[in-house]
Amino acid sequence: MVDADQQGQEFRARAREWLTANVPAQDTDDLGVAKRFQAAMHEAGFAGITWPAAYGGAGLGEPAQLAFNDAAKDFDLPTRPFIIGMGMCGPTIVDLGTEEQKSRYLPPLLRGEEIWCQLFSEPGAGSDVASLQTRAVRDGDEWVLDGQKVWTTLAHLADFGAVLARTDPDVPKHQGLTMFIVDMHAPGVEVRPLRDMTGRAPFNEVFFGNVRLGADSVIGTVGEGWRAAVVMLGHERVSIGTTVARRSDPLAFEVLAADARANGLLDDQAVRTELAELYSRQRALQLFTARLRQEANAGNPPGARGSVAKLVGALNSAFAVDVAGTVGGPSALAADADDQHAIERAVAMNGAPAAAIAGGTNEIQRNIIGERVLGLAKEPSVDRDVPFRELKVGTQRAE
Repeated sequence: MVDADQQGQEFRARAREWLTANVPAQDTDDLGVAKRFQAAMHEAGFAGITWPAAYGGAGLGEPAQLAFNDAAKDFDLPTRPFIIGMGMCGPTIVDLGTEEQKSRYLPPLLRGEEIWCQLFSEPGAGSDVASLQTRAVRDGDEWVLDGQKVWTTLAHLADFGAVLARTDPDVPKHQGLTMFIVDMHAPGVEVRPLRDMTGRAPFNEVFFGNVRLGADSVIGTVGEGWRAAVVMLGHERVSIGTTVARRSDPLAFEVLAADARANGLLDDQAVRTELAELYSRQRALQLFTARLRQEANAGNPPGARGSVAKLVGALNSAFAVDVAGTVGGPSALAADADDQHAIERAVAMNGAPAAAIAGGTNEIQRNIIGERVLGLAKEPSVDRDVPFRELKVGTQRAE
């Protein structure tokens, strides 16, 4: 009988062989390349490794997923358009979706045919997501969606989105929410890119005007949107924490150690100390998120512990920026236009502060960890039992 360790080694070897033969030689942002690669990865059994086979997944255990992750860490997989769907929306549909939703949406996602985004944050509801004002009003068997979202990653590419909307303003803010699936190509949906300090536009603001949603678009239960949001945020925080320290990342230990070597800094004890600290931090996060995935696969979802991965990932990014400034030499401040590595490192350094905001700020994560993981006393909340309509939050302050 083949033991689990041998099976993992065999799966890792098969994955590495396939990746070596199929990952594009150069990193690319071409959407067609990404879709073809995702389809090929699914065909080979490496997409949705732990997802149920009934919905297009491989139906394997967590050891197979960990083996694939280990094999993939040395490759630049062109799968960025699918990170929200694969890391957040898809797993939430697996957890809360109806059989019809799972059958309809999961297989095309796994095959790279459809892209997803997550629509939570609003101009007046960022850290306090429950204060959102985008509303969905029932109209017969349908819902009519109106409002605005912001900082939506990949909305400009997305075919579908998971949107959180207020369906009952007469109950407290956490109780009157519902999560819906929205067709991003439907009439009344407008997407506007937002350029950040990296010079790129990974985020968007999204406007909804009289967008029609079917009754079958509800994820979970009407009025239980906050529960669905917590499930999705748990997946998001683990996903963010897991992807921060990939070896292809310009701020990963392996890359920065190579920079130090290229600039003749490896004999500097201070630099060696910083690199050792960075390795310890990133490796600890890899092991912690691996544990969370193993426990989730065994039926113990990470819950609030996902905030630990999210917080540590953000702190690691900030520390890596400092190390990059140390080992990068003059090119960390200014580089020739043809120095692609220095440019990508600069983009990563400028983008790193977003890790302390996206998916919930560091302060929010610390509150969650303190209250829900460590069992510390909850901060006073004066509006938890007040009907949302009566609150002066977000843009309602002006009314």
